[in-house]
Amino acid sequence: MTPLTELNEEERMFQAAVRQFATREIGLHVREMDEAGLFRPDLLRQCFELGLMGIEAPEEYGGQGGTFFQAVLAVEELAAVDASAAVIVDVQNTLVINALLRWASEEQKRRYLPRLVRDTVGAYALSEAGAGSDAFALATRAVEQDDAYSLTGRKLWITNAYEAGVFLVFANANPEAGHRGITCFLVEREFPGFAVGKKEDKLGIRASSTCELILENCRVPKANVMGKAGIGYKIAIETLNEGRIAIGAQMVGIARGALDHALAYAKQRKQFGKPIAEFQAVQCDLARMATDLEAARLLVYNAARLRDAGLPFTKEAAMAKYFASQIAETVASRAIEIFGGIGFTKDAPVEKYYRDAKIGRIYEGTSNMQLLTIARHALGKN
Repeated sequence: MTPLTELNEEERMFQAAVRQFATREIGLHVREMDEAGLFRPDLLRQCFELGLMGIEAPEEYGGQGGTFFQAVLAVEELAAVDASAAVIVDVQNTLVINALLRWASEEQKRRYLPRLVRDTVGAYALSEAGAGSDAFALATRAVEQDDAYSLTGRKLWITNAYEAGVFLVFANANPEAGHRGITCFLVEREFPGFAVGKKEDKLGIRASSTCELILENCRVPKANVMGKAGIGYKIAIETLNEGRIAIGAQMVGIARGALDHALAYAKQRKQFGKPIAEFQAVQCDLARMATDLEAARLLVYNAARLRDAGLPFTKEAAMAKYFASQIAETVASRAIEIFGGIGFTKDAPVEKYYRDAKIGRIYEGTSNMQLLTIARHALGKN
């Protein structure tokens, strides 16, 4: 039996390549992008050139033909340097491309996957002002009109929206049927009646865009219905279950980055004539941080391996996201304390990890929603 954290040769080479890119290229611009609230276009182009925007997409569409686990590795490595870069790659792979691979028709795959792999960012548009945790309380409506649907409504907090050219938009085409009227549409940025609205000014992951979408009688051809009308709720649930594993990986990366900085600082910062790493209290903090990180990584890797093996993973995905988001915040907080006063300033790298960690408890299902999923499985009600 292979240990969960033991990587095969292909996985090690992939991990090393992403780590090198994150450190040598993205790392130079992290602070600048955070302050500007904008991910550099040249770095985004490099993500495409390196194949990071189409990891699981089959080679016939121009993708890497990789595994879900490799996507998880990429997200962790990027997040250890910049959580914004990680979520851009995460949404592209585990939500947008993943949904297309599972639910799109062959014609839709041929039309959109090569673009998404080559140069087009994708976005996943489910959330609304009144539809957060209650994701199926959608107010966006789709009205059938001959060979098309007319979509009207507003979406909020849509990741990648500022850069995206293709959007998976969920709207209700049959409100009388409740959630069974929800339908998923492939919407292109240029479609009449579609607009990207306000870009949010956020606490963390600032270089990752989060915007509202405005649809006013947006005409979407019936050929752009993904799956079929009325199964959008199923697409959303199953895609988000997988996406949560990658959010767990993002949180593991944040925790790892914060711990790495704390370890380096503890070895060089001197008090009372010796490095603070020699003080038992500091060692205990570092040990707790390292243990929490390893436990979270095991949960994330286990869920990802289960998914790739075609085994049930919903409970494990919820556990991974819940626990990893908790420890990312805790580890980043302890890292600030190890840095002391300077850790509370923007001159130190750890304050950004702390800001970036907070979103982990919120997006792609809040911590409370993950707990409900875990409890349902524990009680045998799944």
